[in-house]
Amino acid sequence: MEFIDTPLKSGMVAIVGPPNAGKSTLMNALLGQKISIVTHKPQTTRNRILGVVNGDNYQIVLIDTPGLHRADQPLNREMVRIAMESMQGVDALLFILDVSKAIPEKLKRDKEKELAEYMKTIEAPAILVLNKVDLIEKAKLLPLIETYSKMYPFQSVLPLSALYADGTDQLVSKLLEVLPWGPKYFPDDIPTDVTERFLAAEIIREKIFLLTGQEIPYCSAVLIESFKEDPVKELVTIHAAIVLERPSQKGIVIGKGGRTLKSIGTEARKDIEAMMEKKVMLKLWVKVKKNWPQDERFLKEIGLL
Repeated sequence: MEFIDTPLKSGMVAIVGPPNAGKSTLMNALLGQKISIVTHKPQTTRNRILGVVNGDNYQIVLIDTPGLHRADQPLNREMVRIAMESMQGVDALLFILDVSKAIPEKLKRDKEKELAEYMKTIEAPAILVLNKVDLIEKAKLLPLIETYSKMYPFQSVLPLSALYADGTDQLVSKLLEVLPWGPKYFPDDIPTDVTERFLAAEIIREKIFLLTGQEIPYCSAVLIESFKEDPVKELVTIHAAIVLERPSQKGIVIGKGGRTLKSIGTEARKDIEAMMEKKVMLKLWVKVKKNWPQDERFLKEIGLL
């Protein structure tokens, strides 16, 4: 890790919150490029993903995390553990909530209690980000700010729309108020600490989320079995397995005449080529590993433990 001595505002900032609140969308908006995969389905992010935002006098190292939720199996418990650990040892924290989803009155107390439990673990200055304000009436915003402000002594409460990057400049300004002076942690040309191999697997998994039904995304994992670069041909050849829990799910992912699997491969290849700025040959196949979310050995193999 290279440290540069020029004084500037710098620090680690964790982005945490419930599933589908817009954490990955916010990180991508702040970065100005796509690092974290994004879908409309909750629990898309499974790993801790780091992104680096550079400015003239600052470097903000963002940590995108899995959604905070009640977990009852090894995969989900590991996701929550990753999120909770990411809240420790950082210089600031962004707690993000989706304000477009009204909480039924009977669940409101439970949700507030759950939020309070997460807040107990916070040690760094925290900013509350009220996301998706483009989806609600402005008149509803002030009462929401007042309600959430009472739950925890946030450094500030900031409404924004991560999807449209509306309010992100103000968010950066708020972060610079609380971040310490320090060194650069990464050179300017490194936007993330994860490998291209990891990002390729994430892109494939994103297409599974987007192109299959409700059940399949949560029953699937992507295992990169081969990742070879040919610098002469400027070609990357990737062999990847889509791993499912049950044989009955294979037909859904493959689709009639192989159409769904082909679409997943085509869409993923386009995004991987854009990321790597090289031609990509992507070969996908589907295999079954019964109850893989409960298999700690396999979770380690795909980097989740």
